[in-house]
Amino acid sequence: MTASDTRRPHSYRFHQGDRILPFSPQEYDDRLHYLRDLMEVQGIDACLFTSMHNIAYYSGFMYCAFGRPYGLVVTPTQSVTISAGIDAGQPWRRCHGDNITYTDWQRDNFWRTVVSVTGEGQAIGCEADHLTLIQSEKLNHFLKPSRGVDISAGTMLQRLIKSPAERDLIRHGAAVADVGGFAIRDTIREGIREIDVAMAGRDAMELEIAKRFPDAEYRDTWVWFQSGLNTDGAHNPVTSRKLRRGDILSLNTFPMISGYYTALERTLFLGEPDPASRRIWDINLAAHEYGMSLLKPGASCAEVTHKLNTFFEEHQALQFRTFGYGHSFGILSHYYGREAGLELREDIDTILEPGMVISMEPMLTIPQGQPGAGGYREHDILLITEDGAEDITKYPYGPNFNVVG
Repeated sequence: MTASDTRRPHSYRFHQGDRILPFSPQEYDDRLHYLRDLMEVQGIDACLFTSMHNIAYYSGFMYCAFGRPYGLVVTPTQSVTISAGIDAGQPWRRCHGDNITYTDWQRDNFWRTVVSVTGEGQAIGCEADHLTLIQSEKLNHFLKPSRGVDISAGTMLQRLIKSPAERDLIRHGAAVADVGGFAIRDTIREGIREIDVAMAGRDAMELEIAKRFPDAEYRDTWVWFQSGLNTDGAHNPVTSRKLRRGDILSLNTFPMISGYYTALERTLFLGEPDPASRRIWDINLAAHEYGMSLLKPGASCAEVTHKLNTFFEEHQALQFRTFGYGHSFGILSHYYGREAGLELREDIDTILEPGMVISMEPMLTIPQGQPGAGGYREHDILLITEDGAEDITKYPYGPNFNVVG
């Protein structure tokens, strides 16, 4: 380290501009109050969050790492986001609480900044499902914690129950997904490429988000539009394949609003499906409707899953199921976050409660060369209420609307 390095600070505060957040200060204070209660129960002096989803959940700031570490430190009295100098004042404008910028004059200034807030020798809560081995070693070296506590499961359980403000945002997201779906349907024609259809849906959603949320940050909204063989996987990327008459199509719109993910997924056909395809489609549609009827308070994820398995088995289609039947919604995306405690799988015993948000999305994949080959998938978002569930997805499913051309 040179003499000039010693005169350069490892951190500083760069606060400028007006603060704009997706939720009110009270919403974030309520989340932090719940977290601090959890910290007190577990004997935690300070939490260090490093994941995009938890930092966004408790502060509103959604970071873009680009190889740099980011954090949120929560103590009984402070909530401080820690960001890189490359972002200047943007993290402060988009976070609740304090923000400190760390410099890159010395390696590990991030950790020097963290310990300036936590202090050494404290009981530290962290996310064991996110910290890498290298970062865990740095945490131990710089913070010298008296003990470490994995806080990730507790925070996930908190995120499962959505506040009224979150549910309102998710309603907007579902409506935006529908806008993208209608734009895609209007664009479908023989000879057009998957990528062209996908761009039409994405553009429509981004414009709709900007109309509904003029003060938001806009990023990460996307579409997976698949055709033919490319429908066999739920997360298959878009290609330049041209649509052909008779194709099975899969429409998947994913608007992102302030880190919150919503989705619409539908099976379509370009022209009338053949009888074998129509039979598989009808089975999956019936499973979709049956599954939505099962989503109500008191039902367990495993119970819903087993009932749908029985339904598919009765129709000789269970062997074509490729993944679980649905999952939670909130701060998550295709590259961050997962509320794994609320997924419709055999090994999840979580009981559905009012305030949870969950999808119903059965999928059957028929291998190439068999009658009805292709991937069939429907997807609706449901809010669990006191006495049932509310479907907030409005784009129609089934052949009456989704046989195009």
